[in-house]
Amino acid sequence: MAFIADALSRVKPSATIAATQKARDLKAQGRDIISLSVGEPDFDTPDHIKQAGIAAIQRGETKYTPVLGIQPLREAIVRKFKRENQLDYKWTQTIVGTGGKHILFNAFMATMNPGDEVIIPAPYWVSYPDMVLLCGGTPVFVSCSMEKNFKLQPEDLERAITPRTKWLVLNSPSNPSGAAYTRAELKAVTDVLMRHPHVWVLTDDMYEHLCYGDFEYTTPVQVEPGLMDRTLTMNGVSKAYAMTGWRVGYAAGPDSLIKAMDVLQGQQTSGTCSIAQWAALQALDGPQDHLPVFKKAFQERRDLVVSMLNQARFIDCPLPEGAFYVYPSCAEAIGRKTRDGKVIATDEDFITELLMQEGVAVVHGSAFGLGPNFRISYAASTETLEEACNKIQRFTASLV
Repeated sequence: MAFIADALSRVKPSATIAATQKARDLKAQGRDIISLSVGEPDFDTPDHIKQAGIAAIQRGETKYTPVLGIQPLREAIVRKFKRENQLDYKWTQTIVGTGGKHILFNAFMATMNPGDEVIIPAPYWVSYPDMVLLCGGTPVFVSCSMEKNFKLQPEDLERAITPRTKWLVLNSPSNPSGAAYTRAELKAVTDVLMRHPHVWVLTDDMYEHLCYGDFEYTTPVQVEPGLMDRTLTMNGVSKAYAMTGWRVGYAAGPDSLIKAMDVLQGQQTSGTCSIAQWAALQALDGPQDHLPVFKKAFQERRDLVVSMLNQARFIDCPLPEGAFYVYPSCAEAIGRKTRDGKVIATDEDFITELLMQEGVAVVHGSAFGLGPNFRISYAASTETLEEACNKIQRFTASLV
């Protein structure tokens, strides 16, 4: 009898974490490495949020919290959804978890039975399919090509739905592509969902506040209120508030689902870190002055990276609407040789040779379910991005 659970044989380590660790290992060996593989803002947590965490410690807010989160934070989540998304929830319909990943995993674990299907548009965040597999479900991938702006088309969704479909996962703006759905695009998708009342919607809105230009963000239930009773709207403080290490995600949804997730979380982690919850309360209710600063910087970086990548040979980089990623195609580089005579057969070969020859770490697109592409995080300084893009230009120029 095997000691390790069979379920682990169905999943693989996170490609983004693996790429980041490989870059760290090469740095430790003395290599000059630029890592653009991690999805983490390079800004510090705003001071008023840090001070709220410090004040919580000084007040003695260091005990266990309720499983679903402290009531003041859950009430702040209700205010956030009302203020920013025009959604009406009760505080008892909210949940706080140890990051957005925790929320997503618990939602799948609390609802999945063997044979249940989860529709995942590709390219996708690397953890979605493995979470589904760990919870006993079956991921169903729907390809969303660059020609379709990396967005799910209603006719493709219609074809993917079966009697076994339990969830559709929607991530806008997207990790890895940065693509974000307009209200009209979401309406076309939600119209399909209204014809299939057995399908629930799990939204990942983590990059909501990082949309650029005149793009107006909407979440599915805003567009189609009829989905309210079968949607879990998930968000968190990691990206917009530069609080990745604080590990706070949150969601709101139907009472029955929140109660099921409460039971699961109660036997799993119990409540999220008390200090982090009080800091998150200040993030949601406190000043939002940093958001325009973050957005301006990220938009300038996006424009720089897209421009420089499109000047590189064999690279085609679309302009994303949000998040802090670009997802360029390296299709024209496939089949070419490096200066060492190595053939670039896949997007993984491309990023491996880029790392070894130029010291730039990115993530291959096949890890996100759609290649030949690669993901660059532009959550880095302008100087770093310029240097990295110059090296990418030099690498592609050397291919024959």
